[in-house]
Formats: sequence, structure tokens, C-alpha cells
Amino acid sequence: MMELSLDYNGVKEYSCVEYPLLMIDYAECVIPGRSAVAVKNLTNNEWFFQCHFPGNPVMPGTLEMEAIFQTAALAVHTLPGNKEKKSYIARVKDVGYFYHIRPGEIMQIKTVLKSWKHGVGQGEGMICIGDIIACKAKYTLVIEEDVVRKEE
Repeated sequence: MMELSLDYNGVKEYSCVEYPLLMIDYAECVIPGRSAVAVKNLTNNEWFFQCHFPGNPVMPGTLEMEAIFQTAALAVHTLPGNKEKKSYIARVKDVGYFYHIRPGEIMQIKTVLKSWKHGVGQGEGMICIGDIIACKAKYTLVIEEDVVRKEE
């Protein structure tokens, strides 16, 4: 598969999410159907730092997961025929938070799609701040319109 790099507009082209919830500034490397690595530069002006927590700003864990999901979705939405479709997270497991992400830090979001079949993908992702693993999780991502449902 061909490797892609996407600037902010390229990320928006393949994303179902808009500012201020878009948690990716650019994608360093996307291999459709296989993996994606994206970056988010965090500033003091991020909306969530103003309220989480005043005087001790840290990135909310749910937004860390959102960054992983959005990066993982790039590996799916860059597959032929998936660009305009909507993807959703169906399951998250084995979540671990190991470091408080703060203003001024640069998140590198790494995801691997271990399987993709009939609109359902299984994968793993992590956020690194330099050499530090800040969080990681396993996930199931779906494109509902492509899910093959069997009658029981």
C-alpha cells in the first residue's frame, strides 16, 4: 500500500470531525488499512485546558482516546470507497493512562489496524510524549453501513 502524509486540510478531508474536537494537526504517515501516525501540538489555548483543571491543566483522558480513534480512522477512511463514510468506536479495552499530558507538549499518536473485515476493525493505539508512553488502548472501530450482520 502507498504511504500518505496529510497536512491539517488533508486530515479534515478524511475525518468525520471538525474543530474544536479534531485532535490531529497533521498525519506523518498513513498506510491505508494498516496504520497511522499523527501529531497534535498542544498549546495553552486549547479549550479543554481552561476547565480541566484550572491551575493544573491536563488533557482529559477521553480526549486522549478521541485522538487515538481519530488517528485510527485515518487508516480506514483512506481505503478506497471509505472517504465519505462515517466510522464509530464500538469498543475500547485495556486502556491505560501513564502520564499527564500538559500544555506545550507534542503528542505523537500511533495506531495499528490489526484486522479490517466487513466494516469492522480491531486495533491498538498509543500516545507518546517524546519517549514516554502517555496512554494506550485496544479498540474496535466500525463503519456501520458496511457491517455484515448474520441472522440468528
